Amino acid sequence: MAQHLELGRKGEQLAKTLLENTGYEILDENWTHGKAEVDLIAYKDKVIIFAEVKARTGNGFGEPEDFVDARKQRLLVEAADEYIYLMNHEGEVRFDIISLLFDKNGNYKIKHIEDAFWPHT
Repeated sequence: MAQHLELGRKGEQLAKTLLENTGYEILDENWTHGKAEVDLIAYKDKVIIFAEVKARTGNGFGEPEDFVDARKQRLLVEAADEYIYLMNHEGEVRFDIISLLFDKNGNYKIKHIEDAFWPHT
């Protein structure tokens, strides 16, 4: 398996554990709609959270969360709209980013950024 895919999977697993340990219920993982994939869909306090997980081994080109650009945000919003429709959810929705920065020894820093962006209309 390519190293970046392995890192991504490890990051998603750590992000899932973080959410579960802080009271979130995981509804779906790697949910796809069209060209979009939502890494984690969680639920807490009547809010559905669409979480994008970004894992990197260095921040020379920016922090991991900096890689969730406008195009990626648009795709996430489109997927979220479909998910909300399918689940008939009428409550609040939030878009989070979970950022992981690994060092060469496999240690990591994890950052959960709630309300990371708003849907562009």
